[in-house]
Amino acid sequence: MAIFKIDKNKVVKCSIKDDGFGDEFSLRDFFAENLEELLGIRFIEKEYPIQEGRIDTLGLDENNSPVIIEYKWKENEEVLAQGLFYYNWLIKNKKHFELLVENRLGEKIRVNWEQPRVLLVVQGFGRYILGAVEQERHIELLSYHYYEPDILQLESIYTPPTIKSKRTISRDDSTEYNLSYHLGTTNEVMQKRYKILREQILQLPEVEEKEAQKSGITYRTTKSFVHFDFRPTWIQVLLRDPEYSSDKEKLVKDVTSNRWGYKGAFKFNADTDIDYLFQLIKDSYESTM
Repeated sequence: MAIFKIDKNKVVKCSIKDDGFGDEFSLRDFFAENLEELLGIRFIEKEYPIQEGRIDTLGLDENNSPVIIEYKWKENEEVLAQGLFYYNWLIKNKKHFELLVENRLGEKIRVNWEQPRVLLVVQGFGRYILGAVEQERHIELLSYHYYEPDILQLESIYTPPTIKSKRTISRDDSTEYNLSYHLGTTNEVMQKRYKILREQILQLPEVEEKEAQKSGITYRTTKSFVHFDFRPTWIQVLLRDPEYSSDKEKLVKDVTSNRWGYKGAFKFNADTDIDYLFQLIKDSYESTM
């Protein structure tokens, strides 16, 4: 992707800085110091030692789900196997991770183990990784490019397709947490209103819909910007920030004290102005770009 700098109606193409951050340690430290701004992930630990190595970064996303981040300065075919190895450690050490979260962020944080994930951050990925990762449900690929003079460009290369999360009802029956499931938890009026809003959201560039979650439906770019939690007669909308300049009526509630990644909440009901709500969501979306 070509990046251009505009100066008085003239453009200059920005060239890639070949040495990037200089080395892998500088790359790791830069992301760790800016993790929430870059990826919407709260920092827990870096270079965390386990018996078989060191995990580059441990974090917690907007949904309070665990995230392992592994960085490689250049293209590296071993990064996928390394990420899977660390994911296995995470699943086997849930209580240990929860203690790390408590020590870093406070005891009120409740870790959501519904969709833990591993994020691999590399300048580029070879065809073997791109082919193999399609069989993995919890691995995401993110490429970065460092342009002169000081421009960082991030691009989502791969995210898993909809994961079929299931809630067991009996030995012979189960329910998938998909779009139909979530819509079925609210009334017909709110179903119709949500579908109008959903269509507007999906028209925004580079938006991904994550529906297979017990807690609701999330929309994200490289960072989540809105989450919908469905209720019988209304829908709770979670946004990145507690305040927005477009919220003239001050309808967004500050929920920072709840210790989620989302700091704002909005009650979406039968009387809500959909255009007003969409503008708030768009503001949240733009804060991720």
